[in-house]
Amino acid sequence: MEMSELTALLTREGLALLDEVGPIESSTDVARAVSRLRAAGYSPDLVSAVVGQAHLRVKARAKFGEFGERMLFTRAGLEQATRLNVATLHAVRLRKRGITQVSDLGCGIGGDSLAFAGAGLNVDAVDADDVTAAIAAYNLAPFGDAATVRQGLAEDALQESNSPHAIWLDPARRTAGHSETRRVSASDWSPSLDWCFEVARQHPTGIKLGPGLDRGLIPDDVEAQWVSADGSVVELVLWSGALARPGIRRAALVVQGDTTHELTKAADAEDAEVRELGEFLHEPDGAVIRARLIGDAARMLEAGMLDEQIAYLTGDAALTSPFVQSFRVRETLPAHVKTINAALRAHDIGRLEIKKRGMDIDPAAFRKKLSLRGSQAATLILTRTPAGRVAILADRV
Repeated sequence: MEMSELTALLTREGLALLDEVGPIESSTDVARAVSRLRAAGYSPDLVSAVVGQAHLRVKARAKFGEFGERMLFTRAGLEQATRLNVATLHAVRLRKRGITQVSDLGCGIGGDSLAFAGAGLNVDAVDADDVTAAIAAYNLAPFGDAATVRQGLAEDALQESNSPHAIWLDPARRTAGHSETRRVSASDWSPSLDWCFEVARQHPTGIKLGPGLDRGLIPDDVEAQWVSADGSVVELVLWSGALARPGIRRAALVVQGDTTHELTKAADAEDAEVRELGEFLHEPDGAVIRARLIGDAARMLEAGMLDEQIAYLTGDAALTSPFVQSFRVRETLPAHVKTINAALRAHDIGRLEIKKRGMDIDPAAFRKKLSLRGSQAATLILTRTPAGRVAILADRV
């Protein structure tokens, strides 16, 4: 979105038209809406803004639920925004640590600030991009003086701040823009990672980063918390000062709808011993893998590692947990198409979930080689063990 489009939208006429248009689900609906509104005489800027926002609000449901229906977005801002239920967990942590005021430096469209303000914190939100800052101001307007938004650099905003109680940093990890952006290396982040770490040494700070950050870059004196939401690892947060929990340096937070589960430890967990495939196979949640707490998950399940280089666990105990997906093993086969097809026919399998780890196989391409004509469902797990490559036919527990 360009400033001219946002200016046209932020008028009584523009916002009324956005409400009138309602949700726009598909690209076909986008084209129809554009044609209809242009034929009605609305300006190109207003049409582009209204149709774009109506479409983004539909996409925002996954992250913001019903709140997204009253928000404004940029495409890039929505993609990079924290899910509201995850942002709420961040806000709860700040409240529990006695924080009453937070500076959100690099606030984007205001997703985290919404949660902070909603938890009763006073928020000073800053973003370097003028359009993004204006959208954040719109989204935070219902909180009045409790949430202020300004355009500027994080570095300058911190210098101007009057002893903030806590800092929330979300450095830009993509090229500038409101739509198509690409990831850049850590050396090109804005503000820089080194600057963020320096801030964290001086203030209680939360730094939101991508979950794939090189672990060698993580300082020794922070709590590193990997977060997964509904099966996807969505972020890594580094907590410092009063926001870091005593004695915890590694954490895996698993969010499933409205419930949360967490594994924590003072350091990486020691791996479990390798053992032969048992009655059950367990796939650790991505946050558990990233946090290197697989060994603790294995011990909870009375399980071992299937291979020391592969993040699959196995055991005979009929146990599972929120930190893994569990499968009951039906049959172990050589990883050959002919053998697998024979087993699928024998088990009357017509619906098949394919998972793989440690094997250079494209599951979509592999599926085309399989004969799936039965009435039953199963999971096929293609992986490597100390004895070689195997195919494991299993059922989700």
